[in-house]
Amino acid sequence: MKYPKKVVIGDITVRDGFQHEEKIIPTEAKLWVLEQLILSGFKHVETTNFGNPKGMPQFNDADDLMKRLHASKKVKHLLNDVNITAITIRERAIERAIQAKKDGYGPDRILVMVSTSESHHKRNSGLSLDDYWKMCEKYIPLCHDAGIKVNGTVSTIWGCPIEGPTKLEKAIEFTNRWLDIGADDVEHADHDGSASPDRVYKYFSMLLDVIPQPEKHIAHFHVTRGWGLANVLAALQAGITNYESCLGGLGGQPANFVSGVPVSGTGAYYYNDPNTVGLVCTEDMIVMMDEMGIDVGLDIDKVLDTGRMLERIVGRRLRSETITNGRIPKTLTGR
Repeated sequence: MKYPKKVVIGDITVRDGFQHEEKIIPTEAKLWVLEQLILSGFKHVETTNFGNPKGMPQFNDADDLMKRLHASKKVKHLLNDVNITAITIRERAIERAIQAKKDGYGPDRILVMVSTSESHHKRNSGLSLDDYWKMCEKYIPLCHDAGIKVNGTVSTIWGCPIEGPTKLEKAIEFTNRWLDIGADDVEHADHDGSASPDRVYKYFSMLLDVIPQPEKHIAHFHVTRGWGLANVLAALQAGITNYESCLGGLGGQPANFVSGVPVSGTGAYYYNDPNTVGLVCTEDMIVMMDEMGIDVGLDIDKVLDTGRMLERIVGRRLRSETITNGRIPKTLTGR
């Protein structure tokens, strides 16, 4: 098997990871994690969601966090080489991101999202797919004018928790549509853990046959059923070079219960146990890739140190096996 010699990893712990937490994470802790990620060498990080925080109170501090990050003495000298992404599902959130950019603390990149499943899409955005495409056609040029890149995400590629099976061909059609209307890159997302390695390989092979630009494609896997790293391996075999993940395997659907208060989130959870879901674990994925001889461009030991502290921030043991068992020794010691 041939694998890419080098990959790009985007860590999305502070947004996607923390959105699933059922307690508010302090802004100071979010900033610390972002600083450590950037100091570890990450060139892509997700910070927050600019949507209405009423249903997702974890993001009440969106403006404050972004201002603090841009003012951080620890990483300010590195930010020109880092893509800071914020989630902006609807119009008001996009407008808020554009204004923040004009005010000097906005994101370098925003994320808008469609699902191949109409039901899932409407639940996430409140709009039909037709109306959402029209919205994006209007706002992508406005973002570019403000100096903001746009990521178009395609979700429910391998299955929908509401409608069930979906067609891979539809996701490729949506990818082409994103690029046609000006999206700078496309995230290919398994948001509920429906993807299996064989279909991951099939999909990305089909995709690269149609759009042979690996730099435009980002793989995003969940581990709801324990297949996350197997899916990463399948994507590597297909030739994908960009990945997203969360420290400790955090993440999942926005919490509908936060710091003792029921909130709307995006409705009822898609899964039986909210504590057993999450994204592919950053620590385990980069150690696996490193052992495979793939350059991840990161200070792996610093990433592991950050993951250990993250367990204290969230107050529980997380999913990372490398946090517990360490990296594979390169030399024998003590002899």
